[in-house]
Amino acid sequence: MIKTLIIEDDISFSELLTGFLERYNHDVISSAKIQPALKILSEKSFDLILVDYRLPDGTGLEILKAVREKNLNIPIIMMTSFNDVRTAVKSIQLGAFDYIIKPVNPDELLLTIKKSLDKKEDKNVDTKINETNFIRGNSFVAKKLYQHIALVAPTDMSVIIQGESGTGKEYAARTLHNESKRSKKPFISIDCGALSKDLAASELFGHVKGAFTGALNDKKGQFEVANGGTLFLDEVGNLNYEVQVKLLRTLQERVVQPLGSTKQIAVDVRIITATNDDLNLSIKLGEFREDLYHRLNQFKIQLPALRDRDDDLKLFIAHFIKVANKELDRNVKEIDKDAKKILLNYDWPGNLRELNNVIKRMVLLTSGELADVDALPEEMVFSVNQPAKISGSDLKANNEINEKVLIIEALTKSKYNKSKAAKMLNIDRKTLYAKLERYGIE
Repeated sequence: MIKTLIIEDDISFSELLTGFLERYNHDVISSAKIQPALKILSEKSFDLILVDYRLPDGTGLEILKAVREKNLNIPIIMMTSFNDVRTAVKSIQLGAFDYIIKPVNPDELLLTIKKSLDKKEDKNVDTKINETNFIRGNSFVAKKLYQHIALVAPTDMSVIIQGESGTGKEYAARTLHNESKRSKKPFISIDCGALSKDLAASELFGHVKGAFTGALNDKKGQFEVANGGTLFLDEVGNLNYEVQVKLLRTLQERVVQPLGSTKQIAVDVRIITATNDDLNLSIKLGEFREDLYHRLNQFKIQLPALRDRDDDLKLFIAHFIKVANKELDRNVKEIDKDAKKILLNYDWPGNLRELNNVIKRMVLLTSGELADVDALPEEMVFSVNQPAKISGSDLKANNEINEKVLIIEALTKSKYNKSKAAKMLNIDRKTLYAKLERYGIE
């Protein structure tokens, strides 16, 4: 039986989902709020969590943070409305396996659950890039990107990869490794956003038996495991200040000292980091060390957003159809002109990850060879066909829209830390809360 926790405040939907999953060998416990769910998590173990983004006493992000802090290996799937896709994409940084859009399609849900459970079993297995699942674009920005990768890959320079969530930062890091002189050695990827503060140092540098409560055996850190190869630190901005100090020392002295040990171990590791944070802002706020930033930033690669790669979009759509056909045993050969128009005009806040999900959903819902508008999320169709229409002469309305956009951008960059967002906007918290209420931003 698959032990599953559903956190959903829509009781009817929760009961429907419970009954559906029980038919597929799930033992389900449900909760309508965050706090009771956290209590359940502290008392029972689970194989899977399905959590709604918007809940009466907070958001699903609180569940993600709690699971991360407890260092639990439980795949989490975020259930969200189309309007919350941007935040759902962000949730993947905090450890969510994936997200699905309501109303939930049963086949899509079962597919996502299967992949999440398979990924849980393979979590610690390092794999090479599966070239069949990736494709390089032909646009000017794509060619420039791969020119930079080809230039820096053979060196031992530390590289920072910047880009929005879903742009393929880990793929870029793996490409740098595979095209380097270290390609025969390990490539170790660490999601710093999913590491709890207490265990980050142990994960990176290792520990000896008895170093802390629960340290029952010696453990090699990932620096030692990656010796001779490449260590990829995704969302490096999430590391706490103490771990940053240890990381800087390791990079400078090329040695690690496991927690609880007096022994230093020499390591030869190339560091590649990735972030969608503004690390310069984090430095100004005193949250990221400037000396560490300069040590990591020997070369910077900026991954373009999908909306800036118009020349590649058709290529990616065709590629993801091919991959989805193979995975789902379908035979979709093309997309009709109306659906293709919507795909080409949508702004893709989740970038390649969102495009892949949407195409997979279209292929899943198409029994024949031609996918049409009916296979697209209704809200996507509406957002493209019914854009906000504000009169150019309505100065107040335009100003309010611009202000709302700036607030949302600040919240996104600060990961919904309202104190940080207020500083970025140069307003106080009270003013920010008033504007959040005014514009209905949660």
